[in-house]
Amino acid sequence: MALTGKQKAALLLTSLDAATAAELLKGVDPRMVRELAVELSYLDASGHRNAKQAAEVARQFCQSLGSESGFQFKNFLREVLKNTVGEDKAKQVQQEIQDLLQKRDPFMTIRSADQRKLATVMETEHPQAVAVVLSELPPKKGSEILGLLGEGLRVSAISRMTAIGSVTPEAKARIAQMVRKRLEALGSTQQIAGAVQAHPEESLRKVAVLVRNLDKEVRDGVLEAIQQKDSEAGEKVMNLMVTWDDIPQIGGRSLQQALRGVDERQLALALHEVPEEIAQAIKSNISERAAAMVSEEASLMSAPKKEDIRQARDKIVEGLRELNRNGELTFVEE
Repeated sequence: MALTGKQKAALLLTSLDAATAAELLKGVDPRMVRELAVELSYLDASGHRNAKQAAEVARQFCQSLGSESGFQFKNFLREVLKNTVGEDKAKQVQQEIQDLLQKRDPFMTIRSADQRKLATVMETEHPQAVAVVLSELPPKKGSEILGLLGEGLRVSAISRMTAIGSVTPEAKARIAQMVRKRLEALGSTQQIAGAVQAHPEESLRKVAVLVRNLDKEVRDGVLEAIQQKDSEAGEKVMNLMVTWDDIPQIGGRSLQQALRGVDERQLALALHEVPEEIAQAIKSNISERAAAMVSEEASLMSAPKKEDIRQARDKIVEGLRELNRNGELTFVEE
């Protein structure tokens, strides 16, 4: 669904706490406030409001503050803020919003920075700082930046990512500020959310998703380096590169290949009470006849044992991991 300017404005307000949003709207025409409330209520009731969408709107807004790209929020700022509180006050409000959003998420503009500029900055940073930044980037972008780094820094940073949960929110904020300043010095460009320390398993999962997006030769070298330093962490990273929840993001041909050795009963067990997107991904990659047999097997099951379900899913995942080890697994990711 494409959002209108007013809908984006309403979502932006939800990124702020209630007191700040109320302060921001002081002096704004009550009719405009009512219209924003109506738009937000519509988005909420229709199921179109979600955290990911709000975060993307906030990111685009921050970009627009220093850009002449004509982003729609400029219309909102010009028509609502400038016409109600005056040009000087409007500029002040924009800066206040920018500061608040930076405090909420210090890595916001770092995520939108050019890969090569960010890689240039990372090349001269301490591996721990590089690890922190990589852990805050979308997996695909993080993998692209990893590929641009020197081998020594790449391996050292990945190794530190396996223990990223020990880095405090305050330390992350300082690192983000330092990187933003260096990006600004390069002609590019943005501190802290209520970040919580990551569980070790979550840190390893981030590492795994970054590593799986690398070219096989580079990926294998990184995994070998991790295993040499910590064999247990290396094994976990290898396994976490492909999990059951990843199935909707796996390419059709890869999934078909992994499913060939799984019989209908095992598939029926594996699909017992799974999210619809996983069930759909699997059923769309087997024949109609096989799908019908899976449905028939499922109808005969009353209350399958959890252990049987787990083993059936593990068999599918192990097939996918084998493809991944051979460099034959493809992902369809943003």
